[in-house]
Amino acid sequence: MPRLRAVSGRRGAHSLVGLLAGAVLGVVELVFLCVAGPLHLIPAMRRPCDRIAKRLLSLERARLATWLGHRTAPAGRGYGFLAVRATVGVVAGYGVLAGLFLSGLLIFGGMWDLLTGESESVPVDFPGVKVISNSGVVGLLIGGFVLVLTQAGALAAAATERLLADRLLGPSSQERMRRRIAELTATRSDIVRAVDEERRRIERDLHDGVQQRGIALAMLIGRAQHAADPAKAGELVAQAYTESRRLLDELRSVAWRIYPTALDDLGLRAALSGVAEQSSVPVTVRYLLGERPVSEIETALYFIVREAISNAIKHAGARDILVAVEEDEQTVSVAVSDDGTGGADPSGGGLSGLARRVRALDGSFTVDSPPGGPTRVAATLPKEVPCG
Repeated sequence: MPRLRAVSGRRGAHSLVGLLAGAVLGVVELVFLCVAGPLHLIPAMRRPCDRIAKRLLSLERARLATWLGHRTAPAGRGYGFLAVRATVGVVAGYGVLAGLFLSGLLIFGGMWDLLTGESESVPVDFPGVKVISNSGVVGLLIGGFVLVLTQAGALAAAATERLLADRLLGPSSQERMRRRIAELTATRSDIVRAVDEERRRIERDLHDGVQQRGIALAMLIGRAQHAADPAKAGELVAQAYTESRRLLDELRSVAWRIYPTALDDLGLRAALSGVAEQSSVPVTVRYLLGERPVSEIETALYFIVREAISNAIKHAGARDILVAVEEDEQTVSVAVSDDGTGGADPSGGGLSGLARRVRALDGSFTVDSPPGGPTRVAATLPKEVPCG
């Protein structure tokens, strides 16, 4: 609770400063708009007016980001925002300033009356109750109440300014639609590319592993069939049996890399535990999810962890790996950290494929791997699968 109150107090103080700065800037913007309106009718003056407007907009964005904790994309309707924001900013800013001034007078006057002994008895009437109070105490109470109202008004005004910034500075609904269509088009291409890469990887696994062991097994059986010496034939059959077990292990490994059955049967926690047990280096799994994610998200989390662990062992020489799976109200996040040599290339086949898989689910994917290490591969995914 003390921490929450401290955070709320800081937010209120930042809002007060931001609104007061906005009041000063609002006066400048109103003067500019009054002058720029007629000047904008002159073609030669439009470009200088636009430059000044862009400068004022950049100051507004800096003020919103610094004091009101709100960032906006460089888009939207600049002059419309300046006109509305200047009016709201002047009213809100000077309203807050008046509230601070009034509360300061009341609190100072109340303290002065109490300290100097000049306070007088003041009747305070409530329905059915009549109280005789002290003018100094009444001044302090009213001043404190006005101060609280001023802070609440500052927070409400700050929220209004953030809403105005979203509506007028942010992209329009058509622009957001165009961006969304572009994202979906890119995501569709990424999915097709990822599927093709996965097919090629499966083909390599079958060709380089399973097929070679199958050929070796067939050759051993053929030699055993044509062996004249029963002892030699028995030895070849024993070798063929051993090779068949290796072939089965290879098939299980390929099937596990394609999709682990434990993920469907037992869930993500068990599947990650299986990956950790099969790892040649120690892997610690910190699993903090309350409920199982939906299957698409669960599958993506699994492959992110598996690929990151594989890269850490093969390319970074890691000796210790930590996997953390966490959640908040709307997202699920996974982070794989290792103590290897670093230098992982996000554009490499494995990591870039993971990035495409994550983007297809409206998630974010980051790779932090400075030379010398450590490396951290992280992804954040929505709990609900996007529908378009």
